Amino acid sequence: MDIENKSRSQLKRHAIIEAAKRTFKVIGVAATSMDKLAEEAQVSKRTVYNHFATKEALVMHLISELWQEAMTKNQGRYQSGIALKSQFSAIILTEIEFINSQEHIDLARVAIGHLFYNNDEMAREIEKMKQQETALIRWIKAAISDNKLSLTDANFANEQLMHLIKGHCFWPQLLGYQPLLTTEERQHLASETAQIFLSRYQVTA
Repeated sequence: MDIENKSRSQLKRHAIIEAAKRTFKVIGVAATSMDKLAEEAQVSKRTVYNHFATKEALVMHLISELWQEAMTKNQGRYQSGIALKSQFSAIILTEIEFINSQEHIDLARVAIGHLFYNNDEMAREIEKMKQQETALIRWIKAAISDNKLSLTDANFANEQLMHLIKGHCFWPQLLGYQPLLTTEERQHLASETAQIFLSRYQVTA
């Protein structure tokens, strides 16, 4: 009975989260009531409150889920003895494929739309995000340790890298003035970004 109840509870929680994603995307966070979420998820309003005490708590869960997925999606690792550009391009491509997906763009719109009017909350969430080590920064640090990259601030270099990536595959799509990149465009962006980065930081013989 406990297992059955737990399973039912998890299914309802999932239904609420999916309903929130759909509703926030269509009408926005501010216009979405807990009654509307209950209706969309086909659960009672009390059930919604049992899982999420406030609408803000649900929004923050979506933001946390988004960033945690970003942290775990890319499992690329530095490999000593393999050409830097090929392995770095592959890790960058995985990052681009996640960032440039429609689901990520939609959730990012919800998150940014909410945090834009909550500056303190935004500052806290950005700080938490900065404390997370992505596959890209782990790769950079490993390459430094292997004496293949010459730089003193891995975090700054990682931010440079993310600006290069997001300027093509995130912000234009988030703002809606460019479509998602094609497979070929993603591969080209990954290759060119790796080349630019390595041209600046790779140790030359």
